[in-house]
Amino acid sequence: MPDSEMGAAVIVRHGVPPEHRQHPVPSRGAGQALVRVTAAPISPLDLLCASGRSYFGPPRLPYVPGVQGVGMVVEAETLAPGQRVWFSCDAGMKPGDGSMAAFCVVDESAALPLPEGVADDLVAALGLSAIAAWMGLTWRGQLQPGEQVLVLGASGAVGQVAVQAARLLGAGRVIAASRDQMGLARALTRGADATVDLTGDDVDDIYRRIMAACEGPLHLVIDPVWGLPAEAAVRALGYEGRLVNIGAASGPTARFDSATVRSRLHNILGYTNNALSPAQKSQALAEILTHAAAGRCTVDRETLPLARAGEAWELQAAFARRKLILVP
Repeated sequence: MPDSEMGAAVIVRHGVPPEHRQHPVPSRGAGQALVRVTAAPISPLDLLCASGRSYFGPPRLPYVPGVQGVGMVVEAETLAPGQRVWFSCDAGMKPGDGSMAAFCVVDESAALPLPEGVADDLVAALGLSAIAAWMGLTWRGQLQPGEQVLVLGASGAVGQVAVQAARLLGAGRVIAASRDQMGLARALTRGADATVDLTGDDVDDIYRRIMAACEGPLHLVIDPVWGLPAEAAVRALGYEGRLVNIGAASGPTARFDSATVRSRLHNILGYTNNALSPAQKSQALAEILTHAAAGRCTVDRETLPLARAGEAWELQAAFARRKLILVP
């Protein structure tokens, strides 16, 4: 059994990076598992919740952030001790602590037993980002074989997976779009057929670049960025095209011309992982990890010790190309 206290990253003030300090070890209840954490990624949702400005409202302080992680079961009702699992939790959205600590309590229904062949840091880096990309393409985007797909924000974790997943799911042409030139070069090695530079603030210019990369109708856009790139992408969409919005990295608002949306019967679709059941999350991640184990899906990542959580937090907020993983 663990001691009464553990090392943890603790949010003590909204909008400020966490502090590494001693924190009480959580106690599990009925239907829950106590997990010894081995890898905890810093996710956009963690940054948003801790800011105090999310649509869930400001979380109660202090708390341990971390909406997902990887670890080994210590105690549970149905999971075997020593079982390696990926898990998700509601830290920052509901009262309670998350994964950025030595131990975490999670609902057993939110824990997925992991296969061999995929390292803890890769599972953590994929996690919810990969689920969003996969389910954005399939469940919300209804991707059909042979369709042309544009992935905005292709240098971030969701975008990296979306490029690879679109190819794995049978897209006919995959276009990666980003402001990050290194990210675009990498996308070409991971399944993208063409790239689009999203730099600049001229929506007409971005639209022309997207159209130049397309071959025939653009059927589906995966959009973790919103803002000007989404405005340009909607203009480029073909008849009955779909845009699935997963995030707002480029800004909270986007403007669409009514005549364009109506005349082409566009579908602007919202997406959140919070709409998924634990079973949906588990099934999606299990499929992704099968591809990851075979070397067909990966994410750029870097591990840092939990004691450097504040530094890692600031790095992740400033630069999203690499997924930063905390290791207790």
